[in-house]
Amino acid sequence: MAVVGSTLTEGDVEDAARLISGHVRETPLLPAGELSRRLGRRVLLKAENLQLTGSFKPRGAFNAIARLPQDKLDCGVVAASAGNHAQAVAFAAREMGATAILVMPSNAPLAKVAAVRQYGGEVRLVDGGYDEAGKSAKALAEAESRTLVHAFDQPEIVAGQGTIGLEICRDAPDLSLVVVPLGGGGLAAGIAIALAARLPKARLIGVQSEACAPYQASLEAHEPVGARPAGSTICDGIAVKRPGDFTLPLVERYVSEVVTVSDDQVAEAMVLLLERSKLVVEGAGAVGVAALMHGKIEPPASGELCAVLSGGNVDATLLAECMRMGETAAGRRMVLSTVVPDRPGALAQLLAVVAAHAGNVVDVEHLRDGIDLHVRETAIKLVLQTRGADNGAEILDAVRAEGFSVRVEREA
Repeated sequence: MAVVGSTLTEGDVEDAARLISGHVRETPLLPAGELSRRLGRRVLLKAENLQLTGSFKPRGAFNAIARLPQDKLDCGVVAASAGNHAQAVAFAAREMGATAILVMPSNAPLAKVAAVRQYGGEVRLVDGGYDEAGKSAKALAEAESRTLVHAFDQPEIVAGQGTIGLEICRDAPDLSLVVVPLGGGGLAAGIAIALAARLPKARLIGVQSEACAPYQASLEAHEPVGARPAGSTICDGIAVKRPGDFTLPLVERYVSEVVTVSDDQVAEAMVLLLERSKLVVEGAGAVGVAALMHGKIEPPASGELCAVLSGGNVDATLLAECMRMGETAAGRRMVLSTVVPDRPGALAQLLAVVAAHAGNVVDVEHLRDGIDLHVRETAIKLVLQTRGADNGAEILDAVRAEGFSVRVEREA
């Protein structure tokens, strides 16, 4: 692959498509009925969560590893990753008969660590995040003469991810906007190159997590600028502190805009995708839908919209937490605290009001210790599922009308 500086062409992406054909899936472009209804525009979902290994990453990993000469394959490969790239490298290395060592943060999701091992990769955990894993992987590659397969800052990786753009352009020629998760920049840059060549009037917008969003400052500075240390986020797959030296100029050239979304907004998008599109999507994969749902992006006047769902690898326990967070953000879960007389029937009276207004009680907690209460009183905390914010307000008004002094502890 002949690449000069940060120049990558549609021809490189087409070459990658030929090389990986038969080794990765061409994923479907699915209509998003509910999201389309909300936006008043036809929205399509590029379901890379249905890709082999559960994310878009095998496209780039296979394109990079399959190009290695046999002597390099014999020495094996190494990569740093929070999870999805590690799975892809393990998968591609196995396909090509090479060994793979994957350096992952010690707090990487357990499901992703287990999957890497199932694909035949050797996992080495390090303290810190992706950047710390990257330093360890680079040192390991030099010490053991292995080939380092970067998660995003490598021409072959970007070209492989760009094959998604070729498929989108082929399957949806009326597109006017594509929304893509933005971490290191390989996915957005690759798709944007294909889009610019085949649908030049269409815009591409990158979406980052508020918890780790270095691209806006980097684009303003025209050089990679490190983000503040990433806090806890459900978007671990795009929590990259520093854009790539190779990918930043490509993003600057081809990506129209970069926006950010919060974890609450992402969780709400995950709930929508699960309930209405029947798709399990991880936090990083749902940021595009979150941006569209919450008005972060102004849609063009005409044409179809496409959100790329970059992955679906999420621990079941984290998924449950995200569902709760998403319900709260959508106004479908609320926590009420009140004080009732400590006598038989008092709690039943409160619950009867909630039930009469279609509230579903998820949890009830009695609190008597550490609170300033009368000896004949008890505090009650209710966790409720509602039909939405309007129903929650209705329940709140009804409970207060019955004489209960209620405080809302958590409401969207």
